[in-house]
Amino acid sequence: MERTIVFIYGVVAYVISLGTLLYAIGFIGNIAVPKSIDDGPEGPLVESLLVDAALLGLFAIQHSVMARQGFKKRWTQIVPRAAERSTYVLISCLLLLLLFWQWRPMSETVWELDDPTAQIVLEALFWFGWLIAFRSSFLIDHFDLFGLRQAYLYLRGEKYTPVRFKMPGLYQYVRHPLMMGFLIAFWATPVMTFSHFLFALAMTIYIFISIHLEERDLIKLYGQAYQEYRRRVPLILPLPRKGKSIEGGC
Repeated sequence: MERTIVFIYGVVAYVISLGTLLYAIGFIGNIAVPKSIDDGPEGPLVESLLVDAALLGLFAIQHSVMARQGFKKRWTQIVPRAAERSTYVLISCLLLLLLFWQWRPMSETVWELDDPTAQIVLEALFWFGWLIAFRSSFLIDHFDLFGLRQAYLYLRGEKYTPVRFKMPGLYQYVRHPLMMGFLIAFWATPVMTFSHFLFALAMTIYIFISIHLEERDLIKLYGQAYQEYRRRVPLILPLPRKGKSIEGGC
């Protein structure tokens, strides 16, 4: 019974995460959602800044702290190990939904492009960024990333093993294509309001901090293989690689 409950919990968390990601696209792009990044009544500037900064900080702290191995060891004494990732994903989504709900718009314009061609290019880049992010999640293991694989293996009574170290597709050109996709999507807009700029800037800073923390964990997990990967493949921009091409995984 416990295995079934954990699996159902994992499925629910996964469905909520997909819905949250779809809403995030609409929220950031001001597309077909009840409340987007530039929607809603405006309040005093300082109050809006403080509220938005608090919402971003709350998400960043949770997202980083709960992803660390030391926290996971303590956390899995409370929640089943097979539900740990699903719980992490679920709490992250709930905090994002809180951010979407309570976000305070600030309509001052940082930039606005009037050229139709430039607008089309940036709108295309916005969708391209999301495409990169979604594609990158499937290149490694989409269902492991969102906790569904862990819950499924537990349902079947099989032992969980971490996803093996591999460098398919985009991962041969940058170490973090998922984050590269997010960065493109966050910044690619023909009209950059101050609230959108605050969101993009804060998330960019957070992404680079989280990458630094994640790579420390990856070095501990994969050792010399990941050290060599770091040496050969750039962090986030597809710059020329050092040395020979990397193929496959280990």
